[in-house]
Amino acid sequence: MVEKKVNIAVVGLNFGAQFAPIYQLHPDVEVVGICDTNEDLLNEYGDKFGFKERYTSLDQVLNSGKYDAVHLLTPIHSHARPTLDVLNAGLHCACAVPMATALEELEAIVEAQKISGKNYMMMETAIYTYQYLHAKEMKSKGEFGQIQFLRGAHYQDMENWPDYWMGLPPMHYATHAIAPLLAISEARAIKVHCFGSGSMREELQQQYNNPYPIETAIFQLDKENLCAEVTRSLFNTARDYMESFNVYGENSSLEWHIEQEPLHLFQMGPLPQEGWRKIQHKEVRAVARPELLPTEISKYMEHHDHLEENNPHISVLQGEAHHGSHPHLVHEFIRSIVEKRKPFVDAVTAANWTAAGICAHESAMNGGVGVDIPVFEGSPLTK
Repeated sequence: MVEKKVNIAVVGLNFGAQFAPIYQLHPDVEVVGICDTNEDLLNEYGDKFGFKERYTSLDQVLNSGKYDAVHLLTPIHSHARPTLDVLNAGLHCACAVPMATALEELEAIVEAQKISGKNYMMMETAIYTYQYLHAKEMKSKGEFGQIQFLRGAHYQDMENWPDYWMGLPPMHYATHAIAPLLAISEARAIKVHCFGSGSMREELQQQYNNPYPIETAIFQLDKENLCAEVTRSLFNTARDYMESFNVYGENSSLEWHIEQEPLHLFQMGPLPQEGWRKIQHKEVRAVARPELLPTEISKYMEHHDHLEENNPHISVLQGEAHHGSHPHLVHEFIRSIVEKRKPFVDAVTAANWTAAGICAHESAMNGGVGVDIPVFEGSPLTK
């Protein structure tokens, strides 16, 4: 039986320009449409890379009747409403992080996905990087032993980015730091204490009533005696870009602290009859995993000049498109549709990961008080 190929529209070319060529070459994709409100960008990009189907609004895409799925890559505060429109139109939906910025929006998307029966996938890059895939393989081989603690951080200076970023609560865009920790531990964050730190210029505080350039949280996870620490910065902090994660296990620990540097592996040595135990340390450079992808798109794990030339997005300039994650995201979303199964980061998983950050900011705005993180239907705690 021949599997039906997927027709997909990519909405938002400022970031979506990195994904459209991958969909174009994916062996399970038939038609790729592109959409952007900027007609000059739309036509320049479409002409250069051979995209015939072009749209200036999501409504045009949904009303065309040509597509099975839509990938949304619009500004973060415009994720919830378009996602609901796509699902309610009976199409599969992929969306850039975060899923939404309010708990009510998360609930609405989870419900819309359930009613529609279509796939929703939050396209979380941090769980498909070279570095995370290395940690995932270690976990599958049991090399960590029992995981004892996790730490994640995302540092980024957002000066001179589009206006909607100015003064954004750091934890409202924290899934790049939270997701690797929850994915590797196969856990859900159930409670959080978070503190804001530092101060921002007054004009940066106006848009979101957020006084903090940095927020640091401790999450209680739903596994016995396990917690995770997450720090997120956005403004007025002299730190180069970094999305990091650290996993501390009883047998081995793995740390990633600097964007382009190797991982650091620590391994527990044997306990001597006398004296101190020796902890072995070595650097490990994570490698690409082309065998996990169709050959047609595996090349997109590496840097491509034409993507940088037409779309100098920070993820290309700093990490070869988020350290090779983009083709993995495309492949997982498309195969989940073809195979008629849930994607790895489905609506419930995405809601749980995103809610952790929303609740963390609520805690920070209330002096670090503990905040219970809601349980979304279908998560392990409701089964």
